[in-house]
Amino acid sequence: MIEFKLPSLGSDMDQGKLLAWHVKPGDAIRSGQVVAVVDTSKAAVDVEIWNDGTVFELVVQPGETVPVGAVLATLLEPGETAEHARQMQRSNAAPPPAPAAPGIGVGPAAGAAPAGRRRVSPAARKHAEDAGIDLAGVTGTGPGGAVTLQDVEHAIHAAPPAPAPADRHREMRKSIAAAMSRSKREIPHYYLSETVPMRRAQEWLAAANARRPVTERLLMATLQLKAVALALQDYPDLNGFFRDGAHQGSMQAHVGVAIALRQGGLIAPALHDVAAKPLEQLMRELADLVRRARAGSLRSSEMSAPTITVTNLGEQGVEAVFGVIYPPQVALVGFGRIGERAWASGGGLYAMPVTTASLAADHRVSDGHRGALFLADLRERLQRPAEL
Repeated sequence: MIEFKLPSLGSDMDQGKLLAWHVKPGDAIRSGQVVAVVDTSKAAVDVEIWNDGTVFELVVQPGETVPVGAVLATLLEPGETAEHARQMQRSNAAPPPAPAAPGIGVGPAAGAAPAGRRRVSPAARKHAEDAGIDLAGVTGTGPGGAVTLQDVEHAIHAAPPAPAPADRHREMRKSIAAAMSRSKREIPHYYLSETVPMRRAQEWLAAANARRPVTERLLMATLQLKAVALALQDYPDLNGFFRDGAHQGSMQAHVGVAIALRQGGLIAPALHDVAAKPLEQLMRELADLVRRARAGSLRSSEMSAPTITVTNLGEQGVEAVFGVIYPPQVALVGFGRIGERAWASGGGLYAMPVTTASLAADHRVSDGHRGALFLADLRERLQRPAEL
């Protein structure tokens, strides 16, 4: 039997609220399928499963809040039968209590449900599922404590209202603060920056977009993301995670994109394997990611996968950004606005569009020498935009 557990959707998440199931017992599922929706402090996230199997039991019901790592559901492995799973459950269950002595206590009423199971009318169960009510918290008033349709109705009206936007914003600020406090407390940051001339990139982008429909034009952010991912291939010590006292590198650059939410707050879901994708595909995926992040519709693989984060505050007009590493990642790259600056080259003085690229990196994994080489590599790649 396979246990499907609530995954961690970021270092600032310690629990989640199950909003809905997209599967039911008996459904065959495949690896990568979205099976549930979980609410974190930042967004409602579509949670994928990474096993093939058949749903056996939904352990957690919509409306319940459980810690990361809690079992949400159990699955039958390919070839496993439900009867075999039930036998395993019985064998793992605690032995029944010894029978009471004659004349002591009262036996169960006739027709009562077996120990550990609650009697719930079919109509009440369906109504509770539709309303996202946890039956474990509903008091039954029917015969033998059975839960009736009226009991579910009472629970619905007695349920606390959904969190107000202000409450969600407060919870998000607390989560961000907790993650960033942990980062500054545990990660020995070092910071570097590099001024990057952007004329060639701007000219190439303008020519490329002139041949495209308006809806398919590329943003400069796409070139920057691709350049970061390609540079990481030569500097893998800036990519991956620091866990259990060691760097765990990643073969692909899953780039977390820092996205400001309209209601306030920040989220950084991942674009997967950025180095392997053409710019056109990255642009489509970036636009889709931003749209879904602001609509509160992300996938668990986008929240848990980032191996590095890129933040771009150029649109906000700042010259440079020096970010805080998002644990357990080991680096963050920032880009400021593109603005003209006096530039000396070949004995002449020119007005050159430039941006400041910055790096925050973890001293437990890399040193300033490696970080400086990475930024120089990034700068040179942006001088050859046709190769991105």
